[in-house]
Amino acid sequence: MARAPERAARMSGAPPPRTPPARESQKVYSSTDIGGGGRRAFAEFSSYVVRKAPPLERKVECTLEELCAGCKKEVKYTRDVVTKNGLIAKKEVTQIIRVKPGWKKGTKVTFEGLGNERPGCLPGDAVFTVSARRHKAFKRQGDDLVLKAEVPLVNALTGWSFSFRLLGGEKVSWSFRDEVIRPGYEKVVRGEGMPVVGGKKGARGDLRVKFDVVFPKNLTGEQRRGLVEILRGCA
Repeated sequence: MARAPERAARMSGAPPPRTPPARESQKVYSSTDIGGGGRRAFAEFSSYVVRKAPPLERKVECTLEELCAGCKKEVKYTRDVVTKNGLIAKKEVTQIIRVKPGWKKGTKVTFEGLGNERPGCLPGDAVFTVSARRHKAFKRQGDDLVLKAEVPLVNALTGWSFSFRLLGGEKVSWSFRDEVIRPGYEKVVRGEGMPVVGGKKGARGDLRVKFDVVFPKNLTGEQRRGLVEILRGCA
């Protein structure tokens, strides 16, 4: 015997009401599921995860002047690409790296997806690491520049003048007339070091000039006696 709602629906000519289907539940498998079925399902799922090819790593060498002022470096490298037949072929690539003022040794530049290709993998990245060429006069320490100057002992005691050029080419001249240059003496010029990356506009480190007093290797007896007379009583 049909129930009242169904009988009423038939009498009116409308289709009987439908019971909504039950929602299907989906299980998310993990490697910790107990039982072989769970582990098999996780392994099957993992097989569809696309991995990325290892990065292609190279170095890009810059001079201290280039790291100070900034520059453009053209880099050429060879990458592996997958052909339509699934084979590996070599391809020459040229990229431009825009070196920003103040970059340090070890700074990395990444070209995403422009490294080596491997079948079944996403293309790897091309990663370039900045290296600094040794400078003949200056040494970098953080954002500061250090310049070492050798001063003969006689000039350290009686007066000395010397000049040098900054990384930008400007000439600097110093004279020491009324002061004695002591071993380990250091003169600091504020704001003449390297640009500070991420700092305030125009922020720079300092230039530190370290003086190395060069002593004579040998003295005659007469020279020693003369120095004793001259230096006796000096503070």
